[in-house]
Amino acid sequence: MKAKSQITGVVLAGGKASRMGGQDKGLMLLNGKPLWQHVADRLLPQVSRIVISANRNLPIYQASGLPVIVDTLSDYPGPLAGILSVMQQTPDEWFLFCPCDTPFIPEYLAKRLEDKRLQAPVVWVHDGERDHPAIVLIHRSLAAEIKAYLARGERRVMVFMREVGGHSVDFSDMKAAFHNMNTLEDLQQNQVAK
Repeated sequence: MKAKSQITGVVLAGGKASRMGGQDKGLMLLNGKPLWQHVADRLLPQVSRIVISANRNLPIYQASGLPVIVDTLSDYPGPLAGILSVMQQTPDEWFLFCPCDTPFIPEYLAKRLEDKRLQAPVVWVHDGERDHPAIVLIHRSLAAEIKAYLARGERRVMVFMREVGGHSVDFSDMKAAFHNMNTLEDLQQNQVAK
């Protein structure tokens, strides 16, 4: 990666959100702002541009003025399908993906992932206790391998990323930055009292 301009930041908002009662998680409000917007605002200073990976409520996402990319595979086959679809429809070399339910990602996420990449084609966040494979810096050269992996019926993100020579990057000093808003209760607990 030679320059910031080669990184596309991607907000992953294309899942079923089954733990949110099927509501579109990216559109759930945290302190009056949709979750996807929190993530986009955090990513914007770190990347050259932002796109949204979404499969529902497309007019709402498109109203943001950002490009919205729909999965090319049907039935919500998971984060790798979203990653592949973005790679197929966006020309940049590097992509920094973040799920829409991680509104507190750090301001130096892209820099640390790149600094600790060590020639790997993909690196992801480890918060000191667990991996966050959907918070990932990945090179477009893996698109064909993702496509073949999904075609075999595989969906496991960590297995794929390890198979292609990826590794995690330590963010244990910022564990709280990767807290997921998985449920309505999570959202309520993180609202700032006015």
